[in-house]
Amino acid sequence: MSPNCAACGSVRAFRVAREAYEKRRLVAEQIAAKLRRAGYEALFAGGYVRDRLLGVEGTGDIDVATSAPPAVVQKLFRRTVDVGIQFGVVRVLEDGLDTEVATFRSDGAYPDHRHPAEVHFTDPRGDASRRDFTINGMFLDPETDEVLDFVGGRADLETGVIRAIGDPEARFDEDRLRLLRAVRFAARFGFSIEPRTWESLVGHAGSIRQIAWERIGDEIVKILREGRARRGFELLAESGLLDAVLPEVSAMRGVAQSPEHHPEGDVLVHTLLCLEKIESERHDEALALAVLLHDVAKPMTASRGDDGRIRFYGHCEQGGAMAREIVRRLRRSRETGERVAWLIENHLRHIEAPRMRVATLKRFLGEPDIESLLELVRIDASSASGDLAPWRFCVDRRAELSCEEIRPAPLLRGRDLLELGYSPGPSFRALLDEALDAQLEGVFASREDARAWVVRNHPPT
Repeated sequence: MSPNCAACGSVRAFRVAREAYEKRRLVAEQIAAKLRRAGYEALFAGGYVRDRLLGVEGTGDIDVATSAPPAVVQKLFRRTVDVGIQFGVVRVLEDGLDTEVATFRSDGAYPDHRHPAEVHFTDPRGDASRRDFTINGMFLDPETDEVLDFVGGRADLETGVIRAIGDPEARFDEDRLRLLRAVRFAARFGFSIEPRTWESLVGHAGSIRQIAWERIGDEIVKILREGRARRGFELLAESGLLDAVLPEVSAMRGVAQSPEHHPEGDVLVHTLLCLEKIESERHDEALALAVLLHDVAKPMTASRGDDGRIRFYGHCEQGGAMAREIVRRLRRSRETGERVAWLIENHLRHIEAPRMRVATLKRFLGEPDIESLLELVRIDASSASGDLAPWRFCVDRRAELSCEEIRPAPLLRGRDLLELGYSPGPSFRALLDEALDAQLEGVFASREDARAWVVRNHPPT
């Protein structure tokens, strides 16, 4: 895809996302209006209100909070799903979308640090008091556009502060995930964390592993991809959360590198500089994780030669294996783990590209995930010595070659070998690979020439 096509694709994607969001808001407004007509209060809650006040509307779900009990919500709407009816939460299915509708509630104790043992239905003020941070504790009346703020969220938005609602100790004890959410919101919006909230966060950091790794993985990926990933990981490191959830990344701190190639500093400093270059619109989850983990094996492969230079032999291969395990631990998909591992294993392969045989270069540039690999290479090199020459060589050669030249349909296939009298077996794959290399080198350009080439060079026995 040409750069112009990529730009057009981004514009189309933005327009589609915007239209989808407008549809979600319209559906949420219709649900709230129906609840009001039935005599109940209905407000938009949480992140929607925060983003609306920040002027970044259009990025998330729109949740409805209501005085209607869950049983009433189920009766009012034809299609609903019980996702947490014991907590007053019902999903309403309207116009192909599902919208969370939650009854105003206050919570009892959280014995599992995730779910309250009991809930009591209440009013908006009581509901706001059980939420996590002040900036997420506001409501908006969709009919009047009035913001209801019982917790000081508007003031904290204006001053750029993440502050737990009420007692930070209680909020973090209720749900350990809030430890990571505080970091994510602070990084995403460029906010500071209020001192009491920060002190409590640091004190609870080691307890983050009490919750499911899937929830931890979701937050880590969001920190990587929602913007300001570097700041997010700096806060994770400063708070002790990084030691708890990604000790392999924390181990990068203080691991020296040769100034010739890495004048920026140690492995963690380099990784943070790389994280700074992640773009949520361009870089998917696998690439973001690869940026984070591309040097994860350097601490265990570091050695210093007689010449004084620091080397990391095998860190690409070992890093790929470590990344598979880390991605699995974070409960990401198997496909994501394989992509991350491949990117890490191959992230220095481009250095040899100017010296590769034509066939080898074409195979390399024809790899299915080459675009992501070249992005990782660019981010890596520009965060170190700044030598982009090998990367530029690959980008230029890829631009010069058509898809047919890089990844052509093979002119010699297994049926050709059978017709020519070759016996089926393991040697087929070696012959076909050699033939494809010859085709990529331009040795032959037709099926007839390919058949003649294989008979001439490897006569059937």
